[in-house]
Amino acid sequence: MSSNRSSLEGSVIVVTGGGQGIGRAYAHEIARAGGTPVIAEINEARAAAVVAEIEAEGGHAVSLPLDVGSQESTQRLGSDLLERFGKVDGLVNNAAIFSTIKVKPFWEISIEEWDTLLAVNLRGPWLVTTALLPALRAAGKASIVNVASDSVWLGRGGYLHYVASKAGLAGMTFAMAHELGADEIRVNTLSPGPTYTEIERETVSPEQRKAMHERQALARDAHPDDMVGTVLFLLSDASAFITGQTFHVNGGLVHF
Repeated sequence: MSSNRSSLEGSVIVVTGGGQGIGRAYAHEIARAGGTPVIAEINEARAAAVVAEIEAEGGHAVSLPLDVGSQESTQRLGSDLLERFGKVDGLVNNAAIFSTIKVKPFWEISIEEWDTLLAVNLRGPWLVTTALLPALRAAGKASIVNVASDSVWLGRGGYLHYVASKAGLAGMTFAMAHELGADEIRVNTLSPGPTYTEIERETVSPEQRKAMHERQALARDAHPDDMVGTVLFLLSDASAFITGQTFHVNGGLVHF
């Protein structure tokens, strides 16, 4: 094992929704740090493509199918990982519904749309974490990163169900950190500001984008590469005594 506390050499790290966007960037950076990212993704073709990208760079990765909203699917993932690796050293709860949201006032959100989004964005991380607990405990010490959103602290209107799901996930972090501390499993929240990837999105207009720049201390777009350093820090031994915390990576958009 490397003496570099920021290294992930020999680690097995699950990234849900790792087939595209920021999750794809997490997977690449985990591999570059010496870890094996497990790209747990509902879209198996995208997951396979990311594995091929990582292997072309000389890294190692695997893909496994996952529907985060399905208890059966998450339990299958947990069993497969325990059988294949005998442990899981880290989990990035990244999968979420966001880019396909149609902006609207909350009173126009249907029950079906609300339930579908909450099943993925909030129930999903709970189900995945629960299913992976035997493998996380088997690692001796492990780290979970829940990916929330600074839309919670901005009070962004237009997609209340998304904001509610990410607020719930941040709260889940605090409770999980206390419940899992005895197992040496750390749980923290990454809370990004607006971050732009290859995925087209309808939730931010050009006018809103410009307004965000004007509110930020670093007046530029954020990209996946701006998020990966914090995630690697939280997954590694460099953050061995940090748990139950929220890390706002937003270029100074909101301050605490």
